[in-house]
Amino acid sequence: MKITPFTKYHIAAGAKMAEFAGYNMPIEFTGINAEHAAVRNGVGVFDVSHMGEIWVKGPQALPFLQHITTNNVAALYDGKVQYSTLPNGRGGIVDDILVYRIDEVTYLLVVNAANIDKDWAHICQEGKAFGLTPGKELYNASDEIAQLAIQGPLAMKLVQKMCPEPIEGLEYYTFVKTEVAGIPNAILSATGYTGAGGCEIYVANEDADKLWEALWKAGKEFGLQNIGLGARDTLRLEMGFCLYGNDIDDTTSPIEAGLGWVTKMIDGKDFIDRAYMERQKAEGVQRKLIAFEMIERGIPRHGYKLADLEGNEIGVVTSGTMSPTLKVGIGMGYVKTAFAKPDTEIAVIIREKPVRAKVVKAPFIKK
Repeated sequence: MKITPFTKYHIAAGAKMAEFAGYNMPIEFTGINAEHAAVRNGVGVFDVSHMGEIWVKGPQALPFLQHITTNNVAALYDGKVQYSTLPNGRGGIVDDILVYRIDEVTYLLVVNAANIDKDWAHICQEGKAFGLTPGKELYNASDEIAQLAIQGPLAMKLVQKMCPEPIEGLEYYTFVKTEVAGIPNAILSATGYTGAGGCEIYVANEDADKLWEALWKAGKEFGLQNIGLGARDTLRLEMGFCLYGNDIDDTTSPIEAGLGWVTKMIDGKDFIDRAYMERQKAEGVQRKLIAFEMIERGIPRHGYKLADLEGNEIGVVTSGTMSPTLKVGIGMGYVKTAFAKPDTEIAVIIREKPVRAKVVKAPFIKK
């Protein structure tokens, strides 16, 4: 099992550790509900060093990224971040990713931990047609970079204490290369997967200890708390954010998954699977990813069947939990398109019994 530069701190803090994407990761510290509330109401830190980072450089970087991603990379400017997907050539998704534009010939892709090897192989294979060479224009830096996500309404106030330059007003989905905790050229990005505000900080592995110590020193007055992967999952689900491997995968298209907003059919962008997705947009899809809330008591879980009120199977739950904020069962899942409209009543099959729920519009937590 791999470890991150912060693993020793999690173990010292008494975290419940488990294998995730090949890494020994903290699942929870004080409990998922308490950690969830800390991020919604205050500030928490997640170790997300298991995520992958891949550099794409050179004059062919932009045309290449326009080919392998669904979103319009040409719309980026220096210091801008974009959410996107990598289509797989078979109508599915290799991964959902972030694209950072450093400058016009330098981009950083941030990919999911479980998909690093798959993504890297896909990128290298597709790069051949653009003359991009692994180790040169393409570089997998995943094992060299440490990353922390500081999330919650107090996050930017805390992080500002570690930065000589003003960063509190950083616009959502933008980033700066700046000094953080005395570390030059850290990437500080107003991103995160919690919907609670905050940022993500990328540094070299050798600077990880310095970042961690400065963060906890600055965080004392703000009540900074350690947060594990358990609360990360409940926080993202309350926002209706997709989790790769659950809500999207190699068999789901971005159109089915409600990711048409990052699938740009613009002139000159001939991305992988474009014709297939144009057809889906024009003709409609057989199934759609929905958000739903339980009407009756029950907790939906991944893999539970979804049914209509007559008991006919109409789909499957992809993610589900008891919402720590709403104190009600919430979930996401694929259903036949006829049942995807908000306020449609459906049933979740829990222990072989139908439990009523209704389709809602994500996010579950309204700001």
